[in-house]
Amino acid sequence: MSSPPWSVEEVSAFLRVPVETLYQWRKRRYGPEAGRVGRHLRYDPADVHAWFQNQKAA
Repeated sequence: MSSPPWSVEEVSAFLRVPVETLYQWRKRRYGPEAGRVGRHLRYDPADVHAWFQNQKAA
């Protein structure tokens, strides 16, 4: 079983960036990929971790 999706607030806490930054990144097609569940954004924790690892390698 995979981990439940993370909310914007959870990703914000994990990456230690403001929530507004995540919304700006999404608008610019930057940052970890997110999907919509109704009107809410949700992130796959594996995608967030992979994106973070790629940022560290760059």
